[in-house]
Amino acid sequence: MLKEGQIRIPSGCAISGIIDKKGNRFTGDVIMKSIALMHDRSNGLGGGFAAYGIYPQYKDLFALHIFYDNTSIKAQTEEFIEKHFEIESAGDIPTTPVEGITNKPLIWRYFVTPRTYLVRDGFMDENEFTSRCIIKINADYKGAYVFSSGKNMGAFKGVGFPEDIGKFFMLENYEAYFWSAHGRFPTNTPGWWGGAHPFTMLNWSVVHNGEISSYDANRRFVEMFGYKCTLQTDTEVITYLFDLLVRKHGIPIEKAMKIMTAPFWDDIDRESEDVKKELKSLRAVYANALVNGPFSIVLGCENGMIALNDRIKLRSMVAAEKGSKTFVASEESAIRIICPDPDRVWSPRGGEPVIAFLEGAQK
Repeated sequence: MLKEGQIRIPSGCAISGIIDKKGNRFTGDVIMKSIALMHDRSNGLGGGFAAYGIYPQYKDLFALHIFYDNTSIKAQTEEFIEKHFEIESAGDIPTTPVEGITNKPLIWRYFVTPRTYLVRDGFMDENEFTSRCIIKINADYKGAYVFSSGKNMGAFKGVGFPEDIGKFFMLENYEAYFWSAHGRFPTNTPGWWGGAHPFTMLNWSVVHNGEISSYDANRRFVEMFGYKCTLQTDTEVITYLFDLLVRKHGIPIEKAMKIMTAPFWDDIDRESEDVKKELKSLRAVYANALVNGPFSIVLGCENGMIALNDRIKLRSMVAAEKGSKTFVASEESAIRIICPDPDRVWSPRGGEPVIAFLEGAQK
């Protein structure tokens, strides 16, 4: 007989996010406690965290977190990095032995800035230059994978239950104003270190529960603009969609969400003429950026946190507020274990975003 925890959960995967909108930082123990409560939603094949505000001493530099299969590919990749970036600091990311965390790759961290003569004013800024370098490494340097590349933020992930991954990276020693976490239950892709969530590009990070049935259309769309989806996973393409729409195309983030989780045509027809015209235009121009399927996501960016369900809410997500903090999670219990008496608790409607930005940040 199968016991609790051995049964495959169709809506499995756990997500959690906590932000202090005043920018007050707190240690990773809190998010680890939240995600650990949802242990049975994952199966030990992937866990990870994103943390914002953890590198104040290097806040103006890109923090590259990289997995290496061996020292040979590490040397090749570092030659590429040194050619394109000034390296302020480099070293392996501190870890500690944890039972159940095995077959770990080499895990290194570099604080870098693009070489000035390679960034051409008016054509390519440092974000575009860095993103192209990340895509180049991940596509062409077999055995190397850049799994985090933002400023004053970092992703920490691997194969294991999320609470074990948190202990492995000693996240209790880091302080951040925003944390997100994920416990993975792989469905369409294998569990491996690079395939764990979050997926990142520059300061974007995404943790995701669900399945994107529009993956191929979304993938072909972003690859028209120079992205390469090397991991064959839907969460990677969601991250690239946000980067493309907001950073490259300059679309406000709330409009980007209306593109990715566009209202149904019947709902659009009920809007005023001006709103109807805009929504129809967005759906026509960005038809292949519409994300279909059951999902809930927590998106991290330089301004804060956004959480979003699919249009008909096929995956669970609960939100809460307490003072300057906003919480989201797959289950209400994962919020109440770290915030027993929230000021407000609610279940966002399908397609309705939860936006919790730092005070003073632009939406």
